[in-house]
Amino acid sequence: MAINVSRPRDDIRELGERVFFSKDVSDISGISLRQLQWWDERKVVSPQQAEHRRIYTYQQVLEILTIAEFRQKGMSLQKIRVVLRLLRRQLGRLLKEGPAPSALYVLTDGRSVSLEEQPERILNRLSTAKSAMYLVCLSDLIESMASEAVPRRYLTEQLRLL
Repeated sequence: MAINVSRPRDDIRELGERVFFSKDVSDISGISLRQLQWWDERKVVSPQQAEHRRIYTYQQVLEILTIAEFRQKGMSLQKIRVVLRLLRRQLGRLLKEGPAPSALYVLTDGRSVSLEEQPERILNRLSTAKSAMYLVCLSDLIESMASEAVPRRYLTEQLRLL
């Protein structure tokens, strides 16, 4: 399982990179098309736009799934912005160290983020926490994106020209 956290410039993307249209993202995440548009307008997750289409990268879809999980758990969008910023840094460091772990969890209180691979460490952190903590399994989100039901689209020259 490879996670690509690179942030290419909005106007340049690799040909052959896996992409998702708004409808795909909505189907995967259960988030309405209007909500995705609102998050784009508020610069929470900003996909590339080609005419009237929004084109999301693999990383952006993973971020949307993570946001949806945190929102379902009651976390405010303001805290989610902070968590996303910290999470992007943490994932970058983790992936430089080697292959992605088989199980990966995000644990946060809204001010700090911890990526954990082992449930025992999560339980230790939860037992010593002084405030409410939120837990999301990134591995499950990545698996949902790899489902056979999810369309397989890749950036082609035709998409780039739209």
